[in-house]
Amino acid sequence: MSKYKVKIFNKIANEGLKYLEDDLFEYGDDIKDPDALLLRSHKLQENEIPDSVKAIARAGAGINNIPVEYCKSKGIAVFNTPGANANAVKELVLAGLLLSSRDILGGLEFVKGLDSVDNSVVEKNKSKFKGSEIQGKNIAIIGLGAIGISVANAALSLGMNVHGYDPFISVKNAWGLSRNVVLEENITSVLQNADYVTLHLPLNEETRKFIDKEKLELIKKTAVVLNFSRAEIVDQEELLYSLKNNKIGKYVTDFPSKLFQGIKNVIAMPHLGASTTEAEINCAVMAAKQVKDFLLRGDLTNTVNLPNGVHQLSTNYRVAIIHENIPKMVQKITSVFGDSKINIVEMINKSRVDVAYTLVDIDANSEDICQTLKNESGIYKVRLIAQSNK
Repeated sequence: MSKYKVKIFNKIANEGLKYLEDDLFEYGDDIKDPDALLLRSHKLQENEIPDSVKAIARAGAGINNIPVEYCKSKGIAVFNTPGANANAVKELVLAGLLLSSRDILGGLEFVKGLDSVDNSVVEKNKSKFKGSEIQGKNIAIIGLGAIGISVANAALSLGMNVHGYDPFISVKNAWGLSRNVVLEENITSVLQNADYVTLHLPLNEETRKFIDKEKLELIKKTAVVLNFSRAEIVDQEELLYSLKNNKIGKYVTDFPSKLFQGIKNVIAMPHLGASTTEAEINCAVMAAKQVKDFLLRGDLTNTVNLPNGVHQLSTNYRVAIIHENIPKMVQKITSVFGDSKINIVEMINKSRVDVAYTLVDIDANSEDICQTLKNESGIYKVRLIAQSNK
């Protein structure tokens, strides 16, 4: 049987690539007709996705560099790695909190500019860099996914009063949140009372410019806004106006922009959120494992455009079908198997909004059934998986 081929974009940690180092896989940056794509920050264009591609995995949480809707229409599973870089981002957010509350950066520049270190000069000038402590201050965590929860729990341990806002928090994430975090239902009161506002939202059409003029006007003039999600979560022009007119205290971001160069009270970092050895390894391992499990067994974990599910193979052969989630589609699929006189041993169907995923375990090797299914309307992609591939 021919090998599965994985095309690599960006540098992927070797610890992740090791999962593809067996007789069933071939990977590299010059692979032709790949079965899967593995990337980090590369902005993937539609013309870079050949018809052979069945899966795309991003070693990171954000997926705004992947044309997700296009992939769904082509029956391509898109994976990300939520939580794999959560600790790295959390630590950088904490650094941002401290840098914004104490003028550490100003003090460093002062010392660097001294011709010689004179203790009397240092003592005379240190009051210029006086800051405030974060203990006892109110922090608003907007978005309680893996990173938001990690930041919330860490802020509690530093003695802060933590208020969380996320109307869509999952049950799984809620279990990981300390009971001492106050969950708020009204974002207005959250923003009005916060000394620090830190954003941990995914970027999509609902969250683009989530922090707009109206919300910026709610925030205290002395408050600090921290953005380690995506630049576009905040209305950049309105934020610039607020900064220039002293309507908010400071802006700390991991997404530098020409718009904010030279603006006082802006601390911009060069997208360092996941730039740790540990985070890069965690993301690479998770992404590679997800691609491998999908290609070998049809398992879906952390897909952003298909329903998730892991199912044990019950026979030697499995047909994996990605299709529209519409009435009578499952009936149509089973009829094709019946008309082909192929016995269905087990079948699982899961849906996610307008797309569905059906796994059919059969006791015969039949490429013909795949071709027949492909010709049916409403079906995006079909493939046969052999148990011997495990």
